[in-house]
Amino acid sequence: MDASGSTPPDPDESATSGDEPGDESSVEDGELSTEQLRERVEQKYDFDDFGPRDMAEMTAEEWEVAFDADSWITGQELLDRVEADLKQRVLDRDAFARIERGEDYLLAYSETGFALVYPDGSVEGEGTVLRDVKPVIALCSMDDYDAPDVPDGEILPEPQDVPEGGSELGNLMVQAIAIVQLLAGVILLGAGIVLGMEPIPLVAGLGFLVIGVGLLFVVANARLSDRFRSEEFRDRLRAVNVGGERPDFLPVDEDGNLTSDRSDGERETVLPPSEHDE
Repeated sequence: MDASGSTPPDPDESATSGDEPGDESSVEDGELSTEQLRERVEQKYDFDDFGPRDMAEMTAEEWEVAFDADSWITGQELLDRVEADLKQRVLDRDAFARIERGEDYLLAYSETGFALVYPDGSVEGEGTVLRDVKPVIALCSMDDYDAPDVPDGEILPEPQDVPEGGSELGNLMVQAIAIVQLLAGVILLGAGIVLGMEPIPLVAGLGFLVIGVGLLFVVANARLSDRFRSEEFRDRLRAVNVGGERPDFLPVDEDGNLTSDRSDGERETVLPPSEHDE
């Protein structure tokens, strides 16, 4: 007690009371920075169209704030969601793969690579299929991601059912324009000759002829390209056992059994471990 009769404050209490606001402020600052980082991630990445490039660019800090590691969907439900999402992507021509479902795995493969997905979210494989499947696993493991329904029927057509080309409407329109250009060119050239080799109609006629021939060349090239792409697509279908033989490099036999013991060391974990696993 001092001369005025009041009791001086306890130094320990003063130090404690002085630390509390700072601690609360630092916690609030930490939460604010996390929220800011989450907002930046949501603005930077389009999770409705999340692909391999986005997955490669995302840092560990961005991944941690974007996804809740304690709410991952795993097991058969994860395989169901990945299967539905991959099949929809194949139907939309965003990916090319044949998809087969096993008891404890999901297999997606093309003529050059494969991806073998396990219920725990791990995956192994090679090629572009593996690259395309990884972000699908990450998305489908998120509870707030709405996976599409499994498409009905076969998602890949038989090779003989692939048309020779796309829609002919565009080619026919360009072809009609080319014919009009050619007719206009012939008429102008004829008029120039009849009028005594007048330069203006002759030059205009030659210009229309050049344009018409160029447009016909574009149409012919487009049709050849369509036929080439159709034949290439048929070859890819045959290579993945659609009307052809199964690729030899697959780790699954014709009966759906794994051809060898797949060790955990060969698998790549797509989902980060949760706090309970650490």
